[in-house]
Amino acid sequence: MSFLTSTTHLHITTWVLALVLFFIAALASKPNKGVHMTLRVMYILIIISGGALFMEWRGNVAESNMFYDMKVLFGILVIGFMEMILVRKTKGKSTTMFWGLFAIVLLVTLYLGLSMGIGMNF
Repeated sequence: MSFLTSTTHLHITTWVLALVLFFIAALASKPNKGVHMTLRVMYILIIISGGALFMEWRGNVAESNMFYDMKVLFGILVIGFMEMILVRKTKGKSTTMFWGLFAIVLLVTLYLGLSMGIGMNF
């Protein structure tokens, strides 16, 4: 198995686990610090594996360089909105706007990630 394949599998596994942990934490009735801290570890792994993929693929697919840059930006925004939702929920503040932004940014990120280079063709 090549480095790129294992990095791709690591990246997909970490963001799927992060989404599962996020929904567990966000929909739980009481805050769970253990789940939230594990989610933060997932953020780090997502950024590291995503950065490795970005460095590997950005130069290889000439026609979509800007799209890879946008994917990185939107991916970081997804992580930011996940964290904002959980922190605001813990503080008892409204999260409605952040849920909407999270959904939009997540869909854009998934589309960009799956439609370029090593993703699926839609």
